[in-house]
Amino acid sequence: MPLLSKTCAQASTHRLRWEDFILPSTLQLAPLMELLIEPVSCEVVSQRVQLGLHEALVNAVRHGNQDNPAKRLRVRRVLTPNWLIWQVQDEGLGVPRSARLSSLPEALDARCGRGMYLIHQCFEDVRWSRRGNRLQLACRRPQAA
Repeated sequence: MPLLSKTCAQASTHRLRWEDFILPSTLQLAPLMELLIEPVSCEVVSQRVQLGLHEALVNAVRHGNQDNPAKRLRVRRVLTPNWLIWQVQDEGLGVPRSARLSSLPEALDARCGRGMYLIHQCFEDVRWSRRGNRLQLACRRPQAA
């Protein structure tokens, strides 16, 4: 997967670091996932974050960018002393507020909805941009033993 661009910044006064990853809209996510979860030191948290991020990225490619490889995904990873944060943004019209639910769909054979449930289970904080095309996912940093 070609990584189109990566930018980094660090604010030493707040101990905040962030990186942007901008890439084509594709389902070839393994190389990106490795980069995104790199700072997660706890194996259990890493597995949970990987599941939730994968679901968010697949949703962005399939539903947001309509499987259009000409469109881009932007992922920002923000590291703070207490939180690990990922922002996933696509070029789509956005997820309607009614579809941003954290519960399972009522019908077992529903075509969609389980991914949103999984995302909410994997992260302590889930937020949407007003437009609905950027999803912010956060989990607390695991404390050292």
